[in-house]
This record gives sequence, C-alpha cells and structure tokens, in this order.
Amino acid sequence: MSLNLNRRRFLRGGMAVASFSIVPAHILRGQTAPSNQLTRALIGFGSIAKSSNHLGYTDSRLIAVCDPDATRVKNGLQMAEKKGYGKIHGCKDFRKILEMKDVDIVHICTPPHWHGPISVRAAQAGKDIWCEKPMTRTIGEGLRVQEAVKANGTIFRLNTWFRFQGTFYKFGTEVKQIKKVVESGVLGWPLTAIVGGHTGFNLKFMWSGLVNLEPQSIPDGFDYDLWLGPAPYKPYHKHRTHSTFRGYWDYDGGGLGDMGQHYLDPVQYLMNKDNTSPIEIDIDCPKQHPDAVGSFNRINYKYADGCRIILDGNNSLKDAPFLQGPKGKLWPKMKSDIANIEDVIQQQPDPAPQQVDFIESVKLRRPFALNERNGFRSCTIVNLGITAMRLGRGFKFDPVKMQAIRDPAANAFIYQQMRSPWEV
Repeated sequence: MSLNLNRRRFLRGGMAVASFSIVPAHILRGQTAPSNQLTRALIGFGSIAKSSNHLGYTDSRLIAVCDPDATRVKNGLQMAEKKGYGKIHGCKDFRKILEMKDVDIVHICTPPHWHGPISVRAAQAGKDIWCEKPMTRTIGEGLRVQEAVKANGTIFRLNTWFRFQGTFYKFGTEVKQIKKVVESGVLGWPLTAIVGGHTGFNLKFMWSGLVNLEPQSIPDGFDYDLWLGPAPYKPYHKHRTHSTFRGYWDYDGGGLGDMGQHYLDPVQYLMNKDNTSPIEIDIDCPKQHPDAVGSFNRINYKYADGCRIILDGNNSLKDAPFLQGPKGKLWPKMKSDIANIEDVIQQQPDPAPQQVDFIESVKLRRPFALNERNGFRSCTIVNLGITAMRLGRGFKFDPVKMQAIRDPAANAFIYQQMRSPWEV
C-alpha cells in the first residue's frame, strides 16, 4: 500500500485534527521530502488547466494528467516535464485517474457538464477535489455533489476566490473591505446589489453558440463520445468543443455560466446568503435558441428578506451603485454617499477569518473557504438565471426544497437527465 494512501486514510480518521493541529505549518506542508507532499492529477487539459491554480500550483506534486483529446494529453505531459514534475502519467479517461491509489487530489478542469459527475465519482473514490467554476451545470447536480462530498468525508474547493483574497473586479480592494461596510450597518437593510458593466460583469458575453451547424469529421485521437459524457449526443462540430463549448446549453451557460460565479459568490457572501437562495427570479431577455446560448438584458433576483441582486446584461445601469440600502450607496472604487466611509471601514473589525490554504484544509480536514455548501448556493444563483433565460420568463423558487414552485417547466431545467451511463 502506498505512503500517500496510508497518509490519506489517516488524515480522514477521527484523530486527524487533534494530531496535526499542534504541528507547525511548514512541517504540515511537507516542504522537505517529495514523499511528504500531497499528490494531484489534472482532469481536463484546456487553457484553464495551464493556469497557476492548476498546472502551476506548487504546493502539491503533479503526477498525472487526463483528457479525451490525445493531443492535449501530449501537451500536458510535455508542459508538466518543463515545469519540473518529471515524467508523469497520462491517459484519456478520468476513471483511470480515480483508480490511481497514489493520487490524493483531483483538479477538475473540464467543461461544466462534467463538473458534477466527476466530482461525485471523485468523492466516492476518496479523492479531495479542486473544481473549476461554475461548480455544476444544474442545481440538481450540485445537490448530488454535496451529498457525495459529505458521505465520503472529502474536501472540496471551488476555483473562485474573490470572497477571501484578491482585488475584486473594478473595486481596487479586497471584498473584506466591502464586507466591513455592510456589517457596519451604514447602508441599512435590505440591500440591493447591481452587477453589470460598471463592475466588469459583461466581460465575456461573447460566449454564444452557432446555429445550423453542419456535422464534421471527428479528429483523430479525440474521443468525442467520452468528451460528451453526460451531455445529449449531438453530431460533432469543432465549435461545440474545446475553447468555444461555453456557447452551448448542453455544456455551459454562456457568459453567465462562465463568469457568473466569480461575480455572484462575493455578493452572496456580502449579503450573508450562504445558506439560502432567491425566492423569485424575473428576466428580460431575447428568445433563446434551444441549443445555442444567447444574451439577456436583465435578471432580477429577490430574497425572502427583501434583498435583491440585479444582473445588468446590456450595460444600461452603468452609473448605478454596486450596493445600495435605505441609508446609503456604495459604488466601485469604494465611492459612497456615506460621509467618511474610510473611517467606517477602519473602525469596523475584520470579518470572521476563513480557511484559505487548500493544502492545510486537506491535511487538517477543515472545510475550505469556498466549498461544496456555500459554493453550491452561489452556483444556484447562476443556474437560476440560466433557467430563466431558457424559459424566457421568471418563476418562483423554494430555497429549502430547492425546486421551482408549481412550475414543471422550470424544474425540468433545474433537474436534468443525463445520458447513460453517467447519471449521478
């Protein structure tokens, strides 16, 4: 039995937290011997897999890469060797990765239609998970991921980070500074958040699909059926795959699916909505094609306590504040109609600390700052908007039962069937 497997089983045991909580962090991170490092594999090797969060992440040791496209596997092996990982394992089928006993962590860098099914299977295989955004393509898939992670005691991280680090879009500051304004009460309650061009939100609205595609020949070395996986079968066309897949409902949700969770997860955190979801969704959008994603003009979300989120898709609210309440407003660049806003921020205590070191999360078995629970809720905001786009209308939603209220058409998008044998 491998050292990694023994260590992983021990870490998941009941004594893990007590045993490791008194060990210095530099020892926990195993900076001395490669045998003490946690190991990982990349599932999917497109452009996002090459980023510093995946291929370039140095706090664990890369030992495998996987993709249904043989060319991408070859590129992954070559780039891994150049990065100093040496000769690593390559394959086309992620199930081979999950069978590898010496893999501790899997990075899921696939298109979103695979995020849910692979996360569930990875949790069942005892792997810890670092998953790209959006967390899942549907709400139903997100619920299954939560269940699998909880049942198997794995650690899950979603790859968006603005709630806990980095400069938030168009603000020039971390989200915690905005959080301090909210928690001070100077804006009042309930809050309305307006997310649009003035916050950079329509950055990737060019993700739209093409219609009336003529079938093309599948390239040699590309297992298109495996790439499709749980998605409905459609004849191959280059534009449906790889760098342009986001424009098709079967795999993602356009600009909203691609970037929505980056913008909406911090809003959820600011509004203290990590344990709930909107109860009403309204939308103004052009009629959508059943296959190719289009755009929207505006999506309005309402919560039970009166808080709202407005997604401005056509940049018609370019001068609007980012946050507003009955007592005040806050614009990007931390501009406010509240006098001495900087003094308010300085006087307010920092928000509660968050677990932001992923390797430490894995070793101590502590939930990461953005995990399968709160990440599910912010992904739900995205998927509720996508459902409204596809319906061409609004609907009411039960955030406890996690279903549309007396609306079978909406629930058909919220809980979608998967192509056999990939159901979760």
